[in-house]
Amino acid sequence: MVHDNLTIRRAGPADAAALSALKLAAFRETFLDGFAIPYPPADLARFEVESYGEATVAAELAAPDHASWVAVEGDGRLVAYAHAGPCKLPHPQASAAQGELYQLYALKAAQGRGVGRALMDAALNWLAQTFPGPQWLGVWSGNSQAQAVYAKRGFEKVGDYGFKVGDWTDAEFIYRRG
Repeated sequence: MVHDNLTIRRAGPADAAALSALKLAAFRETFLDGFAIPYPPADLARFEVESYGEATVAAELAAPDHASWVAVEGDGRLVAYAHAGPCKLPHPQASAAQGELYQLYALKAAQGRGVGRALMDAALNWLAQTFPGPQWLGVWSGNSQAQAVYAKRGFEKVGDYGFKVGDWTDAEFIYRRG
């Protein structure tokens, strides 16, 4: 699918290195540069390796119950992504038999071009076909813009939890639709 000179496609094993770099860059751009969360350096370093290291991303891409999509510029550079799979959220009504949108990020240079909407559509459609029942996601409590986007898509806040970044804990909201 092509959208605003960006190609949206399912990511595969050959994307592991580039997707790992994109995930790290998007996380840093969003939470360090954008929201200026003061993560302790050791916690941040551990989290980045565990969550966005190439081995982690390669394992996600190889997992049959996970799926990732990427937005690719004409020059081949990845600028946005979505990642989904079985629900891992700590909510009494959630289960691994239901689906979760784990991540949806676009670099600032790609924002405002409809790429987030296209990636969300791909992920939510895949979740609906792959996992019966409700769809879930977690969102940082301070990200009101993302919360508004999810609410427009029919998600409602149904809980909260602590998301670990090393030993640091971010306050997160749990959202569900369906």
